[in-house]
Amino acid sequence: MDNNNNFNWTQKDVYVQDQTGVVAKKFFANVFLWMFVALTLSTLSAIFMTSSPEIYSALRNLETGKPTTLGWIATFAPLGLVLLMSAGLSRLSYTALIGVFILYSALTGVSLSFILLIYTSASVITCFAAAAGIFGIMAFLGYTTDVDLSKFGPILMVGVVGLIIASVANMFIQSESFSLFMAFVGIAIFTALTAYDVQKLKRIGAGLEESGAQIQDADTKKLAIMGALSLYLDFLNIFIYLLRIFGDRR
Repeated sequence: MDNNNNFNWTQKDVYVQDQTGVVAKKFFANVFLWMFVALTLSTLSAIFMTSSPEIYSALRNLETGKPTTLGWIATFAPLGLVLLMSAGLSRLSYTALIGVFILYSALTGVSLSFILLIYTSASVITCFAAAAGIFGIMAFLGYTTDVDLSKFGPILMVGVVGLIIASVANMFIQSESFSLFMAFVGIAIFTALTAYDVQKLKRIGAGLEESGAQIQDADTKKLAIMGALSLYLDFLNIFIYLLRIFGDRR
């Protein structure tokens, strides 16, 4: 009788251990799933926009290379959608958030379609692979390190704001050397942000686990989409800055 009781308790302990971290793991899996969806949509929309001169001419004047009115809208619309998702997270329903996220991903691909025309296909593929490698390494380090990266968050955010201001200023200066310098700085900032964001998402997943949240909850699902947005932006910026440095123009 005692042996049977011991066996039953052992089975129960194994079951509890197996269930530990299930919510956190599913949350993390959903984050990367939505990130993959965003990258796929952006890639497909970029390819579609450059599939013919007639379609691309809706964004840029083929003679001058300058954006059309629609091109300017496509360029700045993704920024507005990011602000909408961030500011309206609590007010947007899960379904609405998905819609905005999908629209953002597609429009980002549209706004970046010029990359496929400016740079050679080999450069785009090589830099994309390099960005994936950098992102993967930093994501692994962010997930496994015991070092608290939260203290670097404010510094990295200041760096991002500085990059934005410098980019706007360079639109008027038109300095190639300054643009190249910013590309190196940008890679450093978003490489570090990748590790920071992954660790932050790991902590969010652990918090959901401790609070007894379910992965089916709408709020949990919305957090996964916002986490995917953060990692998507990290990857995208690493890719773009690598292209600025190493990309071969047509």
